[in-house]
Amino acid sequence: MNQSPRRPSRPRRLPVVDRHNTQLDRVQTGALLIIAFAVVLFLLVQARFLLISLATAIVLFSLTSDAINFIARQRIGPVRIPNIIASLLALILISTTLLTTTSIILSQINTVLTTTLAYAESAPKAVAAMFSWLGQDVEQAVFKSVSSINVSSYLSTAASQAGNLMSATVLVILFVGFLFAERIWFSTKLVNFVGGDPDQAERIGQVMSTIIHRVNYYLLVKTLVSAVTGGMVYIIAELFKLELSAALGILTFVLNYIPNIGSIVATVLVALVTYVQIGEPAPTAVIFFIVGTIQFVNGSIIDPMLMGRALRLSSFGIIINLAFWGAVWGLPGMFLSVPIMVAMLIICSQVPELRPIAILLSRQGLPETQTEAELKAEKFNHPDIGPEG
Repeated sequence: MNQSPRRPSRPRRLPVVDRHNTQLDRVQTGALLIIAFAVVLFLLVQARFLLISLATAIVLFSLTSDAINFIARQRIGPVRIPNIIASLLALILISTTLLTTTSIILSQINTVLTTTLAYAESAPKAVAAMFSWLGQDVEQAVFKSVSSINVSSYLSTAASQAGNLMSATVLVILFVGFLFAERIWFSTKLVNFVGGDPDQAERIGQVMSTIIHRVNYYLLVKTLVSAVTGGMVYIIAELFKLELSAALGILTFVLNYIPNIGSIVATVLVALVTYVQIGEPAPTAVIFFIVGTIQFVNGSIIDPMLMGRALRLSSFGIIINLAFWGAVWGLPGMFLSVPIMVAMLIICSQVPELRPIAILLSRQGLPETQTEAELKAEKFNHPDIGPEG
């Protein structure tokens, strides 16, 4: 019997009801994601004082973890220093440093507020004179705009916010103390958290160790470069006999922790203070040029040279991250934006589903797929492997 040729099978189409359900599920998933993001954003804004203190405490705890391990490995004769003594010494060091730094900042804020009130009357005329080359009408418009600013209300707001700095410092110290107390049980908790799987706990521990080392290296380099920059600005201000030389040096040191825009704001503030106090364009231009050159050399040459490939963050991603955390947490969010971005990059690079986010956050689109411990082990076993590309 002749067999009739078989017809090619047609692809099965989903029923209309199934396709409708699939689209409905996607819409529901998208709506749930939007709602979840809105809830998280609401909590970040409402609890920002607590969360900023907690994030700062975690960063300080990670900075001192290696120091605690080093102290705990030391011996006094045949006796090894107990872990609790090392943690207590680190807590005392952190508390002393934070309280001293906060006291210095508050005293300088008081000096700045007092000096600002003294120059509040002459500042509008000095600022307007900077635009005299555009014509008298523009100069008058600038003078009226600057004169309309209620300086006293802004200063009172700044003073009230500065008053919260000491309470935030005490809260950070308390958080750090409790983190030190929980430190010895962290490994046990991590193993139990992943269901008793030691391999999974080790992988998570390696990721966390990588985050800690990257953030620590970034903060150490940034502190060194910012301290040198602030010291040089203080020397320049002293040479030109500016009244706020110490405040300008400290302000430059602090603002340099804010990536990209912090150094620009610091340079403009130094030039503005110089012009308000001296009132002459030539010395102001000289100071602006010198401070701008210092910021450019330290921030664009020395800083990247010391950082190397340790961060490998996208510049555009840093700006977006800076804008987001600045909008959510204000000025403290700007300081914490890079450490948060480093943690996000490393975590997303280790999770296959989140790797596209890591690619967007990385500078060259090549985020790590291995932790630092694995890379060190691989280089130890294969010494012919070169540096990272």
